[in-house]
Amino acid sequence: MILGVDELHRLVKEQNLVENLCDRELNNPEGCGFDLRLGAVYEIQGQGYLGIEQRKTPTEKLLAEYDPTNKQSFIFEPGKYYLMKTIERINTPDNLAVLFRPRTTIFRSGMMIFTGNVAPGYKGELIFGITNMGNNPINIELGARVVHALFIEVKGSTNLYRGQWQNGRVSANQLETQV
Repeated sequence: MILGVDELHRLVKEQNLVENLCDRELNNPEGCGFDLRLGAVYEIQGQGYLGIEQRKTPTEKLLAEYDPTNKQSFIFEPGKYYLMKTIERINTPDNLAVLFRPRTTIFRSGMMIFTGNVAPGYKGELIFGITNMGNNPINIELGARVVHALFIEVKGSTNLYRGQWQNGRVSANQLETQV
């Protein structure tokens, strides 16, 4: 079952389900979830490796970061792939998971956001892939709403997230054993 905004607001107040929500999401969200905002943009550099038991992701270079006191934008160049981090932090309890969809303005502008899921027990900012698949540069203001989060109830027992990406880590800069 997808949770509605009344239940989400209750969980934000009682369990800190989502931190750093903007006023719009706290007072008048649209639909049945929350829109999350662009907080940082990274370029990836170097090689990655994904093995059966070990991995290493390319390193990241911070290109832009949201500052509420300084309005700024980032230009996404055609054909380039970036990582992005949200301003908001998720704190999922053991009975909720989160699914993500790009806001329609994103794909109407030729952009694509690559999302994953948030498992019960994850805490931290969210990292997504984003690329400009169009032919023209796209200018997005840091702090703009870019992805919609849907919170779903998990029936039955779950295994809490125990991965190494907890707390919004962007990359694994050295070879590590997967949990």
